[in-house]
Amino acid sequence: MSNLIQPHGGKLVNCLVDEARAKALTAEAGSMTRIDLSAKQSCDLELIANGGYSPLTGFMGEADFQSVCKEMKLASGDVWSIPVLLSVDKGSAPALGSKVALFAPNGTLQGVMEVKEEFVHDKALECTSVFRTDDDAHPGAAQVKAEGDVCISGPVEVLTLCVDPDGDEAFLDRRLTPAQTREAFEKKGWKTVVAFQTRNPIHRAHEYVIKCAQEITDGLLIHPLVGETKKGDIRADVRMKAIDALTEKYFNSAATMVTVLPAAMRYAGPREAIHHAIMRKNYGCSHFIVGRDHAGVGKYYGTYDAQHIFDEIDLDNLGIIPLKFEHSGWSKTYGGMVSFKSFPKIEGDIVFLSGTKVREMLEGGERPPAEFSRPEVADVLIGAAKEGKLFV
Repeated sequence: MSNLIQPHGGKLVNCLVDEARAKALTAEAGSMTRIDLSAKQSCDLELIANGGYSPLTGFMGEADFQSVCKEMKLASGDVWSIPVLLSVDKGSAPALGSKVALFAPNGTLQGVMEVKEEFVHDKALECTSVFRTDDDAHPGAAQVKAEGDVCISGPVEVLTLCVDPDGDEAFLDRRLTPAQTREAFEKKGWKTVVAFQTRNPIHRAHEYVIKCAQEITDGLLIHPLVGETKKGDIRADVRMKAIDALTEKYFNSAATMVTVLPAAMRYAGPREAIHHAIMRKNYGCSHFIVGRDHAGVGKYYGTYDAQHIFDEIDLDNLGIIPLKFEHSGWSKTYGGMVSFKSFPKIEGDIVFLSGTKVREMLEGGERPPAEFSRPEVADVLIGAAKEGKLFV
């Protein structure tokens, strides 16, 4: 009997077929309707298959879609905040009962789906519910609007998990499934594990909240997202080098684990915070760090909206414990990292740098202050900037 948190819905899904079945499906795929997945859809398929999206066993049908948008739960009643859809062009939807071949963006046959349902993709409902806006300037809303007008759903069989099996940035050696992370936690003797989600390098404020959380759990999973991100975000390979440079010197390896999450960013702010928490529950984590402006973009969400949304859902069903942290930074008066919860606000005391200012410094080969970023992290970022390989 495992001492770890149970997967969402009670059972870890596995849709990856064995070698014999994969060979048979490959032979059949030529007679199926071909669907070329977007990067986001391919990431979603991987997470359905490996159990990261448990209890989903395929792309969502209409009942789940409507319930998720309106109630933040699946039709089964389980908490869920982000639709996971396979949308296609209106005139290309295959017949119900047929099978379709799902190809990753690099042309690899990733899976096969039996089409059980077809329904209209209500983009207005999805955008206003999930992103709180239908503004074309919002990257998540713009992406949904560009998708197909019809959704198809059904159970999937997956032949290969990885979006880009031959790519240098696929992180195959660090791309552990939920079953594998759970096995690793068990071997380490961890019963409670805190997860840290990031799509950025880890700066000093991140490090502070991570270490606070690490004090109350057996282990830490630093779990950077390496799926699709928007133009202008820092590249995943650069982020991983920066995280390695940081953890090798400043973290206890016996209580720390670094692996990757093959998810695509939605930039859905509060809703995505819940989405990220559910995935980490499936990976075996009992606690999840929620900082300021989690998964936010622009000015679409309030600073702490991603924390407040956890008060609106059934936390018992969610299972994983959200750890909510205040804005933190280096206090010149205190001489160390503090949050506004632990130290009084003093005008001009905290070292804060805007993202624009940090970008300008890195591109100019200048290190941000040590109070903001560890020098080892800054050096990785400066090196990538000099090569013109810092941003997506």
